[in-house]
Amino acid sequence: VAKDLGLQLPEMRNRGIRVVSESTAQYFALHGKTGHLVTAERIDREHLCRIVEECVLRCELIVEGEM
Repeated sequence: VAKDLGLQLPEMRNRGIRVVSESTAQYFALHGKTGHLVTAERIDREHLCRIVEECVLRCELIVEGEM
């Protein structure tokens, strides 16, 4: 994420970056030391997408300040 946004890690920590999703469960998080997007908890596809063949989890990255 840091590389995609063109930010250095120290700058990322000061920008108030957070990951949000449509569901109440937060499946993704931003790793503070590496800037990587990581899974925050176990993702159970069978539980989330029982009926649907294509399973998609959407999330947004919120960055405070101007880019």
